[in-house]
Amino acid sequence: MSTERTEDIPPGRAGRRGPTGQRGPTGRSGATAAGRFGPLAPPAWLLKGLRPSSAPIPWAAALRAAVALALPLAVGFAVDEPEYGALVSMGALSGVIGDTADAYRMRILNIAVPQFFGAVGVALGTLVFGHGWVAVGVLTLIALVSGMISSIGTVASVSGLLLLLNAVVGAGLPMPSPWWTAPLLLSAGGLFVLLLTLLGWPLRGRQPERAAVAAAYRALADSLEAAGGPGPAYEERRQQVTQALNHAYDLVLGRRARVHGHSPSLVRMLAQLNVLIPLVEAAPAAHLRRRPLSPAIPAAVRELATAVEEGRTDIPVLDLPAPDGQSERAIDAALRHAATIVPLAEPDMHNVDDRLGRPAALRVRARRVVRDMMFSGASWRYGLRLALCIGLAQSLVSVVEIERSYWVALTVTFVLKPDFGSVFSRAVLRALGTAGGLVVAAAVLSEVPRGWWDVPVMVVLAALIPVFSVKGYAFQTAAITPVILLLSDLLNHQGFDLVRPRLLDSLIGCAITLIAGYLLWPESWHTRLGDRLADAVDDAARYVERAFGSAPDTDAGQRAARTARLQARRRIYRELSGVRSEFQRALTEPPPTGERAAVWWPLVVAVERIVDATTAARVRVNHGAQPPAPGEAEAIAEDLRALAQGVRRTDTPTQLRPTPPPDVDEASVLSPVRQELTAARAIANPTDSP
Repeated sequence: MSTERTEDIPPGRAGRRGPTGQRGPTGRSGATAAGRFGPLAPPAWLLKGLRPSSAPIPWAAALRAAVALALPLAVGFAVDEPEYGALVSMGALSGVIGDTADAYRMRILNIAVPQFFGAVGVALGTLVFGHGWVAVGVLTLIALVSGMISSIGTVASVSGLLLLLNAVVGAGLPMPSPWWTAPLLLSAGGLFVLLLTLLGWPLRGRQPERAAVAAAYRALADSLEAAGGPGPAYEERRQQVTQALNHAYDLVLGRRARVHGHSPSLVRMLAQLNVLIPLVEAAPAAHLRRRPLSPAIPAAVRELATAVEEGRTDIPVLDLPAPDGQSERAIDAALRHAATIVPLAEPDMHNVDDRLGRPAALRVRARRVVRDMMFSGASWRYGLRLALCIGLAQSLVSVVEIERSYWVALTVTFVLKPDFGSVFSRAVLRALGTAGGLVVAAAVLSEVPRGWWDVPVMVVLAALIPVFSVKGYAFQTAAITPVILLLSDLLNHQGFDLVRPRLLDSLIGCAITLIAGYLLWPESWHTRLGDRLADAVDDAARYVERAFGSAPDTDAGQRAARTARLQARRRIYRELSGVRSEFQRALTEPPPTGERAAVWWPLVVAVERIVDATTAARVRVNHGAQPPAPGEAEAIAEDLRALAQGVRRTDTPTQLRPTPPPDVDEASVLSPVRQELTAARAIANPTDSP
């Protein structure tokens, strides 16, 4: 029997570094900043939020934003109703901010549904305008409803946001009569953005889904290119593969769930995604060999990606090197199988496992959503937190005279969004972004004459919103601030005098959020990061058992077991991706949350490597390696469960007291899993490292 050798990972070292191969969040870059600036160095969580991301410039979105916000202004000036044009542009602004989906059907939901809630919000706000404490009570109740429905999902979150934002605007600004004018104009602006978005649908109807599937292939090609090489490149690219697969499956399966009847194009894209999974599974096995793959392999995967994106039905014969060892045989077999499935115009739909049953009727799903929301503790906590902050903001501006007081509640709403990231860092970044945006706004309001000159200025400012939004929250705030001030000036005619109250109100709103929405809530200080990580370790234990569990002797039973293993692998990698995102979000929090996340971070990486090693071992067994001894997988699973229990009981890894590491049989296919588990123990308690 031939076995592949894998590079031994010294106990106590594997997993100690982060997925980028550098030290963790408190590593060298932070030390360098501290050394340069001394005790005045900005905190790491703030520097991370101010560092722009490297996302590409969304040129199409920038063009849509420029047209959607500037054209209504031009029409308003042309008919001598600039206030009406400003309201339509405000509605367009909400549509531009909410246009974040790729697939056209999802973009309809992301823009149209929130516009309805926004219309309801501004109508309610208009009806209570000038009614003092009645307005305070109504806005507080709307905030409770907004917060609770935001927990349902992405579209509901944007809908809840617009419901509250427009209600605050309607209650704080005098709107044109009759009462339905403002809802109509705001909705017209959002629907104008939707119309501009859908212009490309006839030409690019399924292109977003197809592009997402092709992107998953290209991400895998990058991963295979880095497999076996030194440095952190492979682990970074493996994360990109997981994210690309999650995104592609979400688009394709979500689209298929809404299509009634047989759709050959969706079946084909789903089949192209499914045949990618064996290649994804083989990548960790190839990496553990510590020997780079032939360049022909990632080149072949990229060629398949091009065929997927262009919808081609012809693929040249693959010129692949002869496989050497189990992992290369796995890659060769998976790649050749993918090359036979990708060009098929109509794959057998009965062999496509989409893991989605027949969706329930809409009314049934609606009842489930409402029931889950009403009985969810997290939904009520967020709703009450948002209602408390809005109630305090509106009470303050009712007692103390503050110019443009509705901006206080607007700031609270924008900052206190749970699915947008850390509340604390968002409050600080919003204050900084607002200050930066006010510099631009001050120049515009003081130097540009009101009137038709506002149109070209709006073209430039509106185009910057999508460009800056992909760079980070502070940059998005800096881009949106001058646009809002310019539109507000068209409604209030105060010019440069808007700048000072805008900054003051934003600072007051941030302060209310930090005190009433962050400091007063125990969960802000006692996060459940350890519990979430422990759940991931338990999931890894179940995955080990599933990967090496006994399968029935029948062909049908073996196929069912293989399908269950594939589903378990997809679930564990998706779960680990969510854990990683939650930890990265927690790293932007100030102490103690950020420090606690930094301490646990190496163990997150170690669990990912345990799962990778398990996948690699399963691939090797499938292609000729000797299966592990009876009970070996169960013993590893029990060790993982013991580690999970320790994580739940302690606040820091150094408080763990893991069981002594078992003897490692170097000839076993599970030897790399044992090594990674030993490394996880060393991270949990470095004093026990051999």
